[in-house]
Amino acid sequence: MNDKLKILLVEDDPQLGFVVQDGLEQNGYFVTHCLNGELAWEAFLTGVYSIVLLDVMMPIMDGISLTAKIREKDSHIPIIMLTAKGMQEDKIMGFNAGADDYLVKPFSIEELLLRIQVFLKRNKKSEVNVAQGLMKLGKYQFHYEHMELILGDKVMRLTRKEGELLRMLIAQQGKLIKRETLLVKIWGKDDYFYGRSMDVYISRIRKYLKEDTSIEISNYHGTGFMLLIKE
Repeated sequence: MNDKLKILLVEDDPQLGFVVQDGLEQNGYFVTHCLNGELAWEAFLTGVYSIVLLDVMMPIMDGISLTAKIREKDSHIPIIMLTAKGMQEDKIMGFNAGADDYLVKPFSIEELLLRIQVFLKRNKKSEVNVAQGLMKLGKYQFHYEHMELILGDKVMRLTRKEGELLRMLIAQQGKLIKRETLLVKIWGKDDYFYGRSMDVYISRIRKYLKEDTSIEISNYHGTGFMLLIKE
């Protein structure tokens, strides 16, 4: 079932990389294993992948820098960080750079497979069920299918998470959406690090919408967010 799905694995520990690659390939995935961020960036530019798994601490180009570069090219591909236990700042920096999830070492192949399957199913569902057409938001139009926010001749390309957040805010315009609801629906669970990541994405969305002062995303501290269009 998974023989056409390609995974880019970036891990500088050859032994761990071999174990992870072997486990994934035994479950039907095709895996390209790179030992540093620079080699992985070259592989990403020349290949087509369904998901990226990357270590945070790597030589030549670290995982945070690699994540940021990948996000400049592709806003949709799922990126899962492989982090050392207790490295909280790495997780936060990774989410800020555009990572979608994290796994703390040591982890089991079974857990990794479950995380991968969740993202692949979520992407497939989005492809099938995406609403066609444009959503109006003040002076803006939002094209969810293409993840584009349009203002006149200006087109801004959103990341997948930014687009999903904005879609949910528009759909519930004028209503308070709880933080845990957004986190569970978009990130898969209510988690401290995901919450920090969501706050960054909300800040970015506010910047995208700054040309229309009638649009406001209110933060109800510790509770949730509400999108309002002021008359």
